[in-house]
Amino acid sequence: MFDFIDPLLGNIWLLVVLLIAGFVLLVKGADWLVDGASGLAKRFGIADLIIGLTVVAFGTSMPEFVVNMVSVANDSTDLAITNILGSNIINTFVILGLTALVYPVVSQKRSRDFDIPLSIIAGILVFAMVAVQSPFGEDEKGITRFGGIILLALFIYFLYNTFRHAKDHPEEAEAEEVKPMVLWKALLLIGVGLIGLVVGGELIVKGAVRIATDCGVPESIIGLTIVALGTSLPELATSVIAAFKHNSDIALGNVIGSNIFNVYFVLGTSAAVRPLSAYDGIVMDAWMAAIGSILVWLFVKTNHEREVKRWGGVILLLVYAGYLTYRLTHI
Repeated sequence: MFDFIDPLLGNIWLLVVLLIAGFVLLVKGADWLVDGASGLAKRFGIADLIIGLTVVAFGTSMPEFVVNMVSVANDSTDLAITNILGSNIINTFVILGLTALVYPVVSQKRSRDFDIPLSIIAGILVFAMVAVQSPFGEDEKGITRFGGIILLALFIYFLYNTFRHAKDHPEEAEAEEVKPMVLWKALLLIGVGLIGLVVGGELIVKGAVRIATDCGVPESIIGLTIVALGTSLPELATSVIAAFKHNSDIALGNVIGSNIFNVYFVLGTSAAVRPLSAYDGIVMDAWMAAIGSILVWLFVKTNHEREVKRWGGVILLLVYAGYLTYRLTHI
């Protein structure tokens, strides 16, 4: 798909421009898709709460989802895994760390008791799938189709639990006010959004593969850094802005919710489409994804305010700096 892109990647400056353009198209495409789909859903009388729990929630993970689908289609399975693990690591250590430095991150009871533990389990599950030999006879370690189905089954359980909780505790559910949209405008936004997502994803994957090839760096390192950071930019902007407005509980919900969607939905779907082979360093990356959620859970459980305080943010950022230094110096 989009073979005309390949000749454009030979010039380093043009490659950088195309990579940046890819991230812009990916983020804006997701925004347009969510706006159009939300307006269309509202036009047909769907409640704001349902739209928020489905259209908006799925939309925030669209950048990771599209990059993974393009990676799988291009047989770049290392990018598919590291895009998710890298995004989750950056979400927890960098985004929450920076947010806590601006303003202590408040947690809700549901996050402490359900969402954060489920995010911890996500990292442990990925570790188990790549570290333990499959009982179904696959020669290579990695996330098999069966593993992908397990992740998707747990994602369905997460959605069911989320809907049930929202129904039982409507006062806790945050429903964004959505306005109905005329049909032609909604369809136009959906169409343009989808095109932006696909083209942006193609530019990012092909650009990342080209950088890895030209620099002699494993695709997994590019996925953990450039690609993961690029697909996490929406969460970064939303969380830091929320912290400046002293609405830091939104930041924790966005980050942990994104981590859950990334592993259970995006990685699960990717593995169900094509088994994802393990790469060098995946065990450490999977553990880091789990450790990030464990640290956040410990931070909010060990003080009366149930917050990630500024010192917690400093710890998160320092741990990430140490991890990244180790990964980059042990290629």
